[in-house]
Amino acid sequence: MGAMSPWHWAIVALVVIILFGSKKLPDAARGLGRSLRIFKSEVKEMQQDDARAAAQPAPAQLPPTQPGDPAVPPQQSVPHTEPRSA
Repeated sequence: MGAMSPWHWAIVALVVIILFGSKKLPDAARGLGRSLRIFKSEVKEMQQDDARAAAQPAPAQLPPTQPGDPAVPPQQSVPHTEPRSA
């Protein structure tokens, strides 16, 4: 009872053809095909990007630095100046 028989599918197809017309259906199918091709190419590109990211080595972790460490230059404060009016 839950499955549709071939007669049900034929009636559904006939209603779709009547509603949308035989001229609009090929255009709709063409547009759907283009959309699926674009979607497929984007998914493929995302998979390639993921593969490239996995192939790149992770950046090396640097040890934490202390404030008095000579390798770290001291931060210089820059005096704040107001912009001049023209």
